[in-house]
Amino acid sequence: MIEAAASMPSAIRIGDAAPDFQARSTRGEFQLSKLRGHWVLLFSHPADFTPVCSTEFVALARRQAEFEALGCKLVGVSVDSLYAHIAWVRALKDLFEVEIGFPIIEDPSMAVGRAYGMIGENAADSMAMRSTFFIDPQGVVRATTAYPHNVGRSVDELLRLLRALKCVDEKDVLTPEGWTEGEAALLPVDDQTSGARDWFCRFEPQP
Repeated sequence: MIEAAASMPSAIRIGDAAPDFQARSTRGEFQLSKLRGHWVLLFSHPADFTPVCSTEFVALARRQAEFEALGCKLVGVSVDSLYAHIAWVRALKDLFEVEIGFPIIEDPSMAVGRAYGMIGENAADSMAMRSTFFIDPQGVVRATTAYPHNVGRSVDELLRLLRALKCVDEKDVLTPEGWTEGEAALLPVDDQTSGARDWFCRFEPQP
């Protein structure tokens, strides 16, 4: 079992540089490194024209402006061809009256999926893949999530996590369980000898 695992591609971990790639997309030729200076939410989906993926993309499209306001670009990717992506985008517009305004990358060779450790080296398809990578403006992966193909992600949680990442970058604070924008944050532990009872868990209101 250990030997088999050793042959699998390494998963991208927090703190790794996001692998650059160039590919065709529903919004033209795409290259990840050209988005430097922005946060990027790179998210994979198992397949076009599937129920869970359709609800995710519709929800993301309807709230794209919220991500843009946070300086974040949305980028979808799956193994489907560009032509399938375009047909799916049109179908979603007809069914839900929503425009998918972000690029969807085609990855028929599964090169992007394997580079990010989303697909096993010997996998015949990508049905287990519903991964999300939060990439900071310097091109570093700051957080990841992975869901099974039959469970959808929460756009509220994606936005909450993005805001938390931006908060800890902009201020010398930590974010507690379930933190949302405007709530008190935690101060780093810096004085264990102060004698204060809360030295290890101190809150600070945020403006």
